[in-house]
Amino acid sequence: MGDEVLVRRDGAVGRIVLDRPRALNSLTHGMVLDVRAALDAWAEDDTVRVVVLTGAGERGLCAGGDIRMFHDDAKLGGAGTRAFLRDEYRLNELISRYPKPYVAVMDGITMGGGVGVSAHGSVRIVTERSVVALPETRIGLVPDVGGSRLLSRAPGELGTHLGLSAASMTPGDALLCGFADHFVPSAKLPELLAGLDGPLPVAEVVARYAEAAPAAPLAEQRAWIDACYAADSVEEIVARLVASGVPEAKQAAEELAERSPTMLKVTLSALRRARSHGSLAESLEQEYRVSCAAVAHHDLVEGIRAQVVDKDRNPRWSPATLAEVDERAVAAFFEPPADGDLRLTRVDG
Repeated sequence: MGDEVLVRRDGAVGRIVLDRPRALNSLTHGMVLDVRAALDAWAEDDTVRVVVLTGAGERGLCAGGDIRMFHDDAKLGGAGTRAFLRDEYRLNELISRYPKPYVAVMDGITMGGGVGVSAHGSVRIVTERSVVALPETRIGLVPDVGGSRLLSRAPGELGTHLGLSAASMTPGDALLCGFADHFVPSAKLPELLAGLDGPLPVAEVVARYAEAAPAAPLAEQRAWIDACYAADSVEEIVARLVASGVPEAKQAAEELAERSPTMLKVTLSALRRARSHGSLAESLEQEYRVSCAAVAHHDLVEGIRAQVVDKDRNPRWSPATLAEVDERAVAAFFEPPADGDLRLTRVDG
């Protein structure tokens, strides 16, 4: 194991701690492999009854993948990023079918890759500090790590709104949208985690500390979100948002205007396609195709440059407008990568 993932046993509990607190526990390739190795070992260990995932520090579980690495590697051809994504997505799929209770504590910031290692688990906990998001369109990417499936299954068009705008979810929103199962105040987490090593079933332990779900602001916005985001194109969505007369809708339109036009169109197509997928594996296989294409696209490097490297917050997208994005270019994102598909069923099934 490397020094960025802490793996230990506490009685019958296998504990995994993402330990890059200065980087908000952002995932490196090595971390993904270390988590996978621990899960593989414990799956066959009858003395391990439950697995718990947490993040080091006070700020969050995980802010996503190491996007500076994506930026630098993409300029060199992207082979390292594609290898990272292959192993990350395989880990996400394993978590979704792990044979033992997998308790993910989504305390604080849980975004991007952090959602991938938590929101597919069997027991997903948020606290009053949780901020959950798939913010990929901010940096010229698309929602991945199984995010397209989660978003496509959210009530109404909430997932479309979240996926396109990259908006964050409150704890109540995360519960409403199917990204989490239980709300537990952060002050109660130490007792809950200690109790998992006791004789009671995991569900009973969690129930002792879980409280009523907090309000979900998105629930109050369903009317305009469902009406506007049901459109068949990003252009029509924006037009409906602008014409709605709702201040929050106007703000959403302004946010979409800041995103990569190409990635907005690819994201909408990915979310619509994911609605018909029969499994997480199918969505991850689609996401791998799309993400590999995104790694080779101008907007990924440019988006990360503007948001993280130079921090000028002024990305120069290419194409620069929705009207300039060719539908054939969008369709090309869903074609198999040159070095082959993910083939989850062959690797893990």
